[in-house]
Amino acid sequence: MPHDISYFYPNNRLIISLVNSLDNVHLQVALDLVDIDKAVRIAELAYKGGADFVEAGTPLIKSHGVKVIHKLKKRIPDATIVADMKTIDAADVEVSIAAENGADIVTVLALSSPETLSLAIDTAHDLGCKIMVDLMNVDNTLDVGREAIRLGADYLCLHVGVDVQRRRGITAEDLVNEVSVMAKHFPGKIAVAGGINAERAKPLVKAGASIIIVGGAIIKAKDPEEATKIIRKAIEEALTS
Repeated sequence: MPHDISYFYPNNRLIISLVNSLDNVHLQVALDLVDIDKAVRIAELAYKGGADFVEAGTPLIKSHGVKVIHKLKKRIPDATIVADMKTIDAADVEVSIAAENGADIVTVLALSSPETLSLAIDTAHDLGCKIMVDLMNVDNTLDVGREAIRLGADYLCLHVGVDVQRRRGITAEDLVNEVSVMAKHFPGKIAVAGGINAERAKPLVKAGASIIIVGGAIIKAKDPEEATKIIRKAIEEALTS
């Protein structure tokens, strides 16, 4: 049986557009933890709650190595596993070890050289993996993003780092206008991260973000599964309102 929604609703473009939008906005839980058992437990709960992308956060990878990627993939085989390597050099080595341990997506810093970006992308694609370019601390995100996409990057991430959130009191919610501009230029490729909760997710989805990355609002919640469901619901409400 065909999986294309147009088969069932051939004359209703609104329904087709809506269903495709729901399918194309992903919720990513960022496991920025150092306790591997806690991370895996939360990952399973978040996945049940609607987080289809599961991120092995940088602190988790640095604490336990790339084996944590393998562990997450083994426990949640149907989830898209993101390895937040934040690669800035030695791209072929870092991307390879992440991909070989089960990563579906690997992050590379936009601050790295064009040679590193290109090598990361080529290596990932050779291994059946995708690259998300993290635009954290980049001023000219449109120009840098355009070059990354030209090189073959699969996703671009607009990211307000934790230290910036704490010191300057800003979150990804402050990036709504930037998300809107980037999403128009690179539809389906924009991820956004930084202090996002259910309320802050809505304007980002409406602005065109395709991947909503959530850390603290899920991993610090008393009930991570329920917290994830609430954010997933907010995403769906943003798409239908």
